[in-house]
Amino acid sequence: MGFKVVVLTGSPTGGSRLFALVDYAAQQLQERGAEVEYVHATDIPAEDLIFAKFDSAAVKAAVAQVESADAVIVASPVYKAAYTGVLKTLLDLLPQKALEKKIVLPLFIGGTIAHFLTIDYALKPVLSALGARYILTGVFAVDSQVTRNEQGVAEINDEVKTRLNAVLGEFAEAIQLHLPAVKQGGVSKADGDQHTVL
Repeated sequence: MGFKVVVLTGSPTGGSRLFALVDYAAQQLQERGAEVEYVHATDIPAEDLIFAKFDSAAVKAAVAQVESADAVIVASPVYKAAYTGVLKTLLDLLPQKALEKKIVLPLFIGGTIAHFLTIDYALKPVLSALGARYILTGVFAVDSQVTRNEQGVAEINDEVKTRLNAVLGEFAEAIQLHLPAVKQGGVSKADGDQHTVL
């Protein structure tokens, strides 16, 4: 069964280690039959983001991508114990129930493991406000776990890959097993749980 995943990225820099995690996740999901699309916050004109131009072509296109997705990955580096401001401006432009009936996977990277709880305390309340009720625990990696080789290619260490593989397997299973019932108005065992899908 094919499914569509949209990746929302909030990195202000194209060379961020975050993209190593995001691209690895996309590859693994494609091997499981997913169609993967990206919405990079930095691809939307800054004026459209800052002034919340809901009627701009770029914003409308981003919203349409999210609405057409079966599942969403929300990816960001962590700065000052929070996800990036550019990601927040993108999330603010989504309709109130944009994530309703969608499986959501957070994917974060930061300088220290002390910022691990950013997903729970900073991101999940916003996802819930957007209607998300099927939020996986997600993956938080530390900057030192993604290095660059002599060719400048980012490499993810084995511990993070192991966690990513496990979570991506749960993500794909959650989409394939739970989402059809959710879309048809059925009951999932995740109903009423805003934190995780098992």
